[in-house]
Amino acid sequence: MPAEQSGVPPPTLRLRLDADALAANWRTLDACAPGAATGAAVKANAYGLGVREVMPVLREAGARDFFVAHWGEVREVLAHTPGASVSVLHGPLTTDDCAFARATGVRPVINSLFQARLWTDAGGGPCDVMIDSGINRLGLSVSQIGDPAMRALQIDTLLSHLASADEDSAQNAQQLAIFEQACAVLPARRRSLANSAAIGLGGAYHFDLTRPGLSLYGGVPRPELANAIRQVAYPQAAIIQLRDLSPGDHVGYNATFTATRAMRAAVVSIGYADGYLRCWSGHGALQSKGRALPLLGRVSMDMVVVDLAPAPELREGDWLDIPYALPQAAMASGLSQYELITILGRRLHQS
Repeated sequence: MPAEQSGVPPPTLRLRLDADALAANWRTLDACAPGAATGAAVKANAYGLGVREVMPVLREAGARDFFVAHWGEVREVLAHTPGASVSVLHGPLTTDDCAFARATGVRPVINSLFQARLWTDAGGGPCDVMIDSGINRLGLSVSQIGDPAMRALQIDTLLSHLASADEDSAQNAQQLAIFEQACAVLPARRRSLANSAAIGLGGAYHFDLTRPGLSLYGGVPRPELANAIRQVAYPQAAIIQLRDLSPGDHVGYNATFTATRAMRAAVVSIGYADGYLRCWSGHGALQSKGRALPLLGRVSMDMVVVDLAPAPELREGDWLDIPYALPQAAMASGLSQYELITILGRRLHQS
């Protein structure tokens, strides 16, 4: 809820979601796979950007198929897109899970013979099935797909997941062949293999339905998408104090920075509790009107300190940009693009 409507003082952290860029990214990925429908992975609170904000944009852009990991994510997704097609990737572990799926109309993704029998014994109905084609996470092995428990399933979408789609790896073709083998055995209304990266691998990987995640939110897992995907998330933090440093003054925990000259510095309201992790310490920088303000010392839980020499006019309450174009931020931080987007903290107020 906006601070001005809740009675809470204005926040010192905010996140601007570029809805136009989000919609454009979905349309770009849809155009990359013209023979397939294009879904959307909205697990982990829409990769940290907020189901409430993201779902209506994707629905308006044309997405109809949505993927979450946990049963606890279902109600919020349906609240913002009633009647949406939702698949729960982790599948059912209890009869309560099955009852919830049947009551809400979402589809469990069956990952094992145990889950297949559990779903059938609970009354069954449309479901999805995950085939493990070589990543060795969730999914049935090809040797299991002939089991009688599988013949009892009403399969809507047969899925698998590539382990190395972001690389030019021989494993991609190997997994494709295994998935095609499974498709020839298990009847299903639709088949789905491609995440964001696999969309860039070309038409052989697209099948009937793609399920992008990262690239919807600004990530670029393959060079084929580099000039087409737009940045979506723009975090900002406010200056909460100015400081004058003298030569010899230390900054932050463990005194990892020592001033060698008189400096004007700013304490800024962003820290590792907000997803701006300690790996940025020593080489990260915030920005003001395109000017880089280097970090001084270590990132703390709730704040960082930056050098104001490039922008001496800044004062308490002024906002700084946190550079967050995912490919560049991944190179600078050593974090993956997936980590960067999903760890943004809930204290960032959506604006």
